[in-house]
Amino acid sequence: MRHAEYPELTRSFDLLYCGVEITTGAQREHRPDVLRVQAREKGLDLEVIQFYLDFFKYGCPPHGGFGFGLSRLLMVMLGLPSVRETTFLSRTPNRLHP
Repeated sequence: MRHAEYPELTRSFDLLYCGVEITTGAQREHRPDVLRVQAREKGLDLEVIQFYLDFFKYGCPPHGGFGFGLSRLLMVMLGLPSVRETTFLSRTPNRLHP
């Protein structure tokens, strides 16, 4: 969601701990008319994203969310060199299946 007074900014955040991003979050855009305008600004075909716009057809309250990187936090707290050291089943080019 863009900031009302400063449209070049978004209502979002990143939480850094010792130089590593461990959390990111944002307030989501919930107004279908604004979503349509922003989609057109980005050159998106509204027919392709109509399924998404339909979620907001009957109204949607203001909402947001965040993602917490527990593996990243553990990596920094334990002083490990790679997030792969804290991930139980890491996905790497040589290990795609658990």
